[in-house]
Amino acid sequence: MSEYVITVKTTNNPAILKFEANQPLVHQGNYEYGNIDEAKDSPLARQLFYLPFIKTVYISGNFIAMERFDIVQWEDVKDAVAQQLVEYLNAGEPVVNEPEKPSRLPVTVYAEVTPNPGVMKFVANKKLVPGVFEFKDIDQAAPSPLARKLFEFPFVKEVFMDLNYISVTKYEVAEWDAVSMELREFIREYLAQGGEVISEAALQETAHAAQAGPAEDPNLDETSREIVGILEEYVKPAVASDGGNIVFQSYEPETRRVHVVLQGACSGCPSSTFTLKNGIQSMLQNMMGDKVSEVVAING
Repeated sequence: MSEYVITVKTTNNPAILKFEANQPLVHQGNYEYGNIDEAKDSPLARQLFYLPFIKTVYISGNFIAMERFDIVQWEDVKDAVAQQLVEYLNAGEPVVNEPEKPSRLPVTVYAEVTPNPGVMKFVANKKLVPGVFEFKDIDQAAPSPLARKLFEFPFVKEVFMDLNYISVTKYEVAEWDAVSMELREFIREYLAQGGEVISEAALQETAHAAQAGPAEDPNLDETSREIVGILEEYVKPAVASDGGNIVFQSYEPETRRVHVVLQGACSGCPSSTFTLKNGIQSMLQNMMGDKVSEVVAING
């Protein structure tokens, strides 16, 4: 095993600093400790709490994030903390005493039709991903071992994932009656064996991007942020129940036109135009008045 190297990275919260390693530290989950008693399963976190300025320790994937008390500034202590982490890790000391994975996990998966006849939704009884992932082909599926496996089925055209479900778009060469049971059983067995849905690196990248909600994007104007807020609160839950997603793309102040991207089961759905005009557009116009003239959708 190569030696550990620690890179210090700032976060949106000045009290929290991220210490990123060049290799994984934990493999089975995310860990948060608020004091030394809570850290009984993490020898590393216990040692860090001996530093009087450490308030909270987060361990996930290949990084350790620490929240400090106000008695110090990170600029004064970050190098010493990073050196302590390097020495601890390279001595081979444990980070978290993670429980052994069971050989099989209790997982159920059921197939659910969507308004799009080309898309089937496969719903699990557990959370699969923290947010939206869309893969148009096997090359795009590099971050997802499960998606790459699904693309090995000759009838699979696209894969969309969100929270506890996977929407699969098929080619017309196959009918769902002939292939849905096979696909459902494959997904269930893959999850039961503890197969990785999304790679750890991709999850970390997604978590970093999600630290600020889309409505807080500093590049958006006030009207755009208002539109994003309405889509997030009122529209996304509805389209998610149909196995799809809607993403704000842009707002044109001159024409008052809103552009959105349809994903998953919504993309290419015959009824999506009706839903767009009679649902989303009407909602935005009712809630925002003459700020919105039209909603234009692009298939993702």
